[in-house]
Amino acid sequence: MVSSNLLFIILVIGIALAFDFTNGMHDAANSISTIVSTRVLSPRLAVIWAAFFNFVAFLIFGTGVATTIGKGMIHIETVTPTVILAGLIGAISWNMITWYLGLPSSSSHALIGGYAGAAIAKGGWGVIIAGGWSKTLIFIVLAPTIGLMAGYLLKVITTWAIYLLKQNPAAVDKWSRILQLFSAAAYSLGHGSNDAQKTMGIITSLLYVGGLTQSFNVPLWVVLSAHSAIALGTLSGGWRIVRTMGQRITRLRPIDGFCAETSSAFSLFLATHLGIPVSTTHVITGAISGVGSVNRFSAVRWNVTFRIVWAWLFTIPAAAAFAAIIYFLIRLVS
Repeated sequence: MVSSNLLFIILVIGIALAFDFTNGMHDAANSISTIVSTRVLSPRLAVIWAAFFNFVAFLIFGTGVATTIGKGMIHIETVTPTVILAGLIGAISWNMITWYLGLPSSSSHALIGGYAGAAIAKGGWGVIIAGGWSKTLIFIVLAPTIGLMAGYLLKVITTWAIYLLKQNPAAVDKWSRILQLFSAAAYSLGHGSNDAQKTMGIITSLLYVGGLTQSFNVPLWVVLSAHSAIALGTLSGGWRIVRTMGQRITRLRPIDGFCAETSSAFSLFLATHLGIPVSTTHVITGAISGVGSVNRFSAVRWNVTFRIVWAWLFTIPAAAAFAAIIYFLIRLVS
């Protein structure tokens, strides 16, 4: 007979994969907003394109981000399945609120905020591993800055190349549409590799603290499940945030979309290689702003950008607060 502890762990794994699904749904906009707004692909084809590369990302990248999330930010010996459950519900709650409002907040930071909030509710501030948090918090600022600077630089380089090669607008539009297919694929690979690993880290932590594994090693079935969930979530869309990311920040042409996606992919590949959980939302927002500001600074609707920044600032504490409340409610009921 299956024990109640095992059933509870299976339930929490299901909720973790549900979070991964909402991550794909919520962050689908990051992968496809530029390629949809430039009309290189229709929304339907764009989500299929992004979902495919979200899934196959596991073939290329390791599990460094999963290790950071699982045992590099919270002292794992203080974690329980109840802590993970409360953290996930807190993250999902904040994800759905910001999705409904059309705000491209960070699913990644919602997850780490929820995880931390529930852990602090159980064990106090001593559960936090300062070293793991420092690099993550630094990249809250660094990730969009890298995206902005790389997007700006790449747009300047391509603009000069077009001028020197004396390319007419029709030719530029034709080859940049082809290039954007590759840049969107690269960005989706980066999105799938960094974001799916966060759920892998949570599930592996759950298996470890639940006594189902003797060491913190990410099983293959966890890798496949996490990538499948995020790919299915991407297929479900997320059109509210597509509109904000692809149309409201600045007007994009195919060449702009190529520059934004390529610079974002570079930033995500770097962070994943270093094992740092970053926000794909932060990166693409910075890149789009950087590309738009090359044409003219006023081309970027900075009021929309600042509204997004406010959502970023609130994400970790808001998800942490939700998770802490949920943890106390679960303890009260049980």
